[in-house]
Amino acid sequence: MFNLFKKKKEEVKPKSYLPLKVREVVKETSDTVTLYFEQPEPFLEYKPGQFLTVILDFDGKEQRRSYSLCTSPYVDPYPGISVKRVKGGLFSNYLNEKIFPGKTINMLAPLGHFTTDFHSKNQRHFFLVAGGSGITPIMGILKSVLVNEPKSKVTLLYCSRNEEQIIYKKELEKLSAANPDRLKIIHNLSQPAESWTGLKGRLNQETLQPFVAEAQLETDFEKEYFICGPDGILDATLEVLKKFEVSKDKIHRESFYSAAADKAHEEAVLGHLGGLTREVTVELEGEEHLITVSPDKTILESGLAQDLNMPYSCQSGLCTACRGKLISGEVKMDEDAGLSDNEIAAGYVLCCVSRPVSGDVKVRIE
Repeated sequence: MFNLFKKKKEEVKPKSYLPLKVREVVKETSDTVTLYFEQPEPFLEYKPGQFLTVILDFDGKEQRRSYSLCTSPYVDPYPGISVKRVKGGLFSNYLNEKIFPGKTINMLAPLGHFTTDFHSKNQRHFFLVAGGSGITPIMGILKSVLVNEPKSKVTLLYCSRNEEQIIYKKELEKLSAANPDRLKIIHNLSQPAESWTGLKGRLNQETLQPFVAEAQLETDFEKEYFICGPDGILDATLEVLKKFEVSKDKIHRESFYSAAADKAHEEAVLGHLGGLTREVTVELEGEEHLITVSPDKTILESGLAQDLNMPYSCQSGLCTACRGKLISGEVKMDEDAGLSDNEIAAGYVLCCVSRPVSGDVKVRIE
């Protein structure tokens, strides 16, 4: 088993990264493309809803961004990711404009917990809520349910700006036509054309409540809730599920963007966080390393700056690739959405968003 994060300077490890060759580039909307990759040897193993971490070099510096797989390993012959262009986005603009079939991109192996196991005997109702490019991992889950669980059904509430911005529109229409009794798709547009007769406006608790209420009336189906999108959609959905006392183990959430981590980073750069520069002990592969962490840096940023080969992927506190066990001391996490309540209780932290607040911090990377 390869250590996908290892990149010591004194060693050349060509298999540290997973090179995937682009097979096809599909223009989904005016600002979104899907990149399908040739299957490597051996085949890429992944679970629907997981993500790949793209590794690119800009101005001689390695950069990483995580993109969810939109495909299902049970349905699609080739793995694919969808990338929506972000204004000023380094990766999203490059991947939308510069990628062509035959080009090879380095990746990290699939990661992520935004998934579930499937069984043909299950009888579940999957309630999926997606906003914008949040449909990407939802798409892989949706297709996997339909093919693996004939007794289960799916309700998808998908929020887009307008009809032209509905990602996978044709594919969703085909899936709906092929599964009329098992797949219900509801579109909600925030800026629709005057001719639009469906749901419109920003998704809120009032819009969500009747759908969740209807799901609660079903007694023959177990319910599973998957939410992926901007913070507003996540927060509104979670509040409604809380009102209906939905068990936390039935709720799965994913976000491409952490407003909390972004705000904390901005405050740190501006010097608003205050605090002291502290030394932190990082235990990695059985060896202890002492790193210096200033108030404007996280433990991961400081470790990488001091040539410590710490694992990481999203750097937003969402993917958990940088998870470590806090052995001693106290840290403050800018964002902890990537960790479960049990992981937090067990003392796990995310190094990419953790800042020491005591002088005796020790983290073990497991």
